[in-house]
Amino acid sequence: MKNIFTLLLITMFSFVMKADVSVSEKKALVKLYEVTNGSNWTNKWDLNKPVSAWYGVKIQNDKVVSLELPNNNLVGVLPSEISNLQFLKVLNLYKNTISGSIPSSIGTMKSLESLFLSFNKLSGEIPASIGNASSLKTLELFMNRFTGKIPSEIAKLNNLETLSLYNNEIEGQIPSSIYDMKNLKVLLLNSNKLTGSISHSVSNMTALEQLSLFDNKMQGQVPFDLEKLKNLKELNISYNKFSGLVSKNLSKLDVLNMTMINNNGVAAVLSVTTDKNSALASEE
Repeated sequence: MKNIFTLLLITMFSFVMKADVSVSEKKALVKLYEVTNGSNWTNKWDLNKPVSAWYGVKIQNDKVVSLELPNNNLVGVLPSEISNLQFLKVLNLYKNTISGSIPSSIGTMKSLESLFLSFNKLSGEIPASIGNASSLKTLELFMNRFTGKIPSEIAKLNNLETLSLYNNEIEGQIPSSIYDMKNLKVLLLNSNKLTGSISHSVSNMTALEQLSLFDNKMQGQVPFDLEKLKNLKELNISYNKFSGLVSKNLSKLDVLNMTMINNNGVAAVLSVTTDKNSALASEE
């Protein structure tokens, strides 16, 4: 009886070891390895071993659910085949040297919950198709070279809680649809080339805890609607061209006390009022 039990254990173990992901998923991983100079990765893959043994790859029920290769010396581009990882929940390629653009096929990754591509050399526009990756909760693309405008389609991501696009070269206005993202907790758009004003609709973002628009080219009156955001803990909208009066509460909440750049290129702190009504009147 003991021998039979041992044989069963060996058989089960052998089955688990042989279990592997689909051909499509494996090809996608191999493609990533090839186009990002895998032979020079800090932690390399032995392509002769099962995918389950590859560094940074997590498998559940023979599906790749997580791919985490931060700070691993990936040099190259992000292949469109990455979208073949249809069960992927986490894609973390933070702090590598990935260049080129984000493939539009990223929008077909319906299971993806977290996308970390920060601290790379990605460029071009953020693809509008990213708004179709409906499970996304965290989207971090900061410290890259993205240009163009923020795609309004991002607002379709109803589950999104963190949107971090700072330190890029993104321009244009914040899409009005962004202000309707009621589940968004963190919005970091600082150090870009954004223009326009902050919409009064910012009060719709009731879950917002962090808002940073620091170091852009935005202007207009600072809306007192920001005070309606009861969950807001961190605010930094300084080093723009906002004008007018601000309340004492908003001034204190801002990390740099509402220090703006005037038309002469000089840094100046906005005037603070204790009379909200007078400030609102000036806003109108």
